[in-house]
Order: sequence, then C-alpha cells, then structure tokens
Amino acid sequence: MANNKELTVADKLKAIYELQLIDSKIDEIQILKGELPIEVSDLEDEIAGLETRIARLSSNVEDMEKEISRHDTNIKESTALIERYEKQMDNVKNNREYDALSKELELQRLEIQLSEKKGRESGVQLQNKKETLAAAEERIADKKKALEVKKEELEKIIAKTEKEEEKLKRKSEKQKKSVEDRLLKAYVKVRSAYRNGLSVVTISRSSCGGCFNKIPPQLQLEIAQRKKIVACEHCGRVLVDENIMTSLEELEAIENEAKANA
Repeated sequence: MANNKELTVADKLKAIYELQLIDSKIDEIQILKGELPIEVSDLEDEIAGLETRIARLSSNVEDMEKEISRHDTNIKESTALIERYEKQMDNVKNNREYDALSKELELQRLEIQLSEKKGRESGVQLQNKKETLAAAEERIADKKKALEVKKEELEKIIAKTEKEEEKLKRKSEKQKKSVEDRLLKAYVKVRSAYRNGLSVVTISRSSCGGCFNKIPPQLQLEIAQRKKIVACEHCGRVLVDENIMTSLEELEAIENEAKANA
C-alpha cells in the first residue's frame, strides 16, 4: 500500500471517489445481469430437490409393486392349496381328517381374502404414488427447460461483459491500495449497507447524492475546500464536491494520457 502519510486530504478524497466510480461501473454490470444468477442458482437447487424426491418416489413405487406381486403370489399359492385339499376331501377316511382339511381350506380362503384386500389397498397407494411421480417428473422437465433458458441468457450477458468486468475488478483492487486503510474499511462498510452500493457521493443541488438530504451552505464550502473528510450526518456516506472527478471516463482518459507520456 502507498505511504498514506504523504497523501493530502484532497488526495485521499480523490482516491476514494475514483474507487467508487470503478465499483459503481462493476455494479452496473451486475444490474445488467439482474436476478439471473440467483434465479439460475434457485432453479438448480429446486431441480436437485426434485431429483431426490423422484428417486424416493421411484423407490416407493418399486417397493409397492413388489408388495402387490407378493400378494398375487400368496393368492396363487392359496388357490393351489385349496384345489389340493378339495381333492383330498374326496378320499378322507375319518372325521378327524375331514375336520383338519376343512380348517386348512378355511385358512387358505381367509388368506386369499386378506391378500386381496391388501392388494387392493396397495394398488390404490401405488396409483397415487405413480400420479405424484408423474407430476414431479413433469415439473422437473419444466424446471430444466426454464433453467436452460436462464443459463443461456446469463451466458450471453457474461460473454458480453466478462472482459470488462474482470478489467474493472483488477482496477478496483489496484485502486484500493491507494486508499487509506481506515477510510477503506469505512467505505466497504457503508457500501455494503446500501443496495445501490454508494459509499462516496457528490453534492447535487445542495443535497447529499445518496440520501438527498440538504447540506448546509457552510458545510458545502468546507467540502469544496477538501481540507477534511466529511460524511453525511444522515446516511454516513462520504461527501465530495462535484468537481472532484466528473466520470470514470475522465479517469481512464487521465490514465491513458499518463501511459502515452511515460
């Protein structure tokens, strides 16, 4: 970092305002991207959640189909046993055999009734799960289409602005080294407190360029003299006069001229 003891207040104000101009330009690119990065991230999270749900539903459907298959197998086995016991009834030799076979027949018929009941219940549940699964699959298909569109939009913007954004970010990091540590910390804190990212503002129409509260004439004069750093008493932003630096383009022009004369 530069030796800040050699810097005048005017130098410090100019350095922090130049940083604000650069960062505001980066903010403009972020605004151009809009909510797309967040929307893409949200869609990706939602798709991941749906994929987990679909996997769980598919597993449930598979388990229910196996359960129904077991009930069908039980019915077939009980039906086969009934046929066998009914044939044996024709050849019983005493009442004890007859009673034993009768009980087995009754048991297998009850087994069939129970399996049929459970099979019907499982069938209804299976149908409900399949409908839920189909709805989830339809929803994830829609979300994937939406994600594809959003990603394409974002990629176009990134392709258009990526080089400029990277250049500005490097310039911002370089400019931060020219700003006094204490002032830089305050700048970052105030900048993060406002959605528009403005931490250093000019006085416009006798008002703070951030919160638009009126600035007393005497204070305006002190700010124009650049002998001390003045913050807005209402919003905490550093105040500078309009003539300190007109634009980022002017800053770039000065830099280019310096390089040409080097």
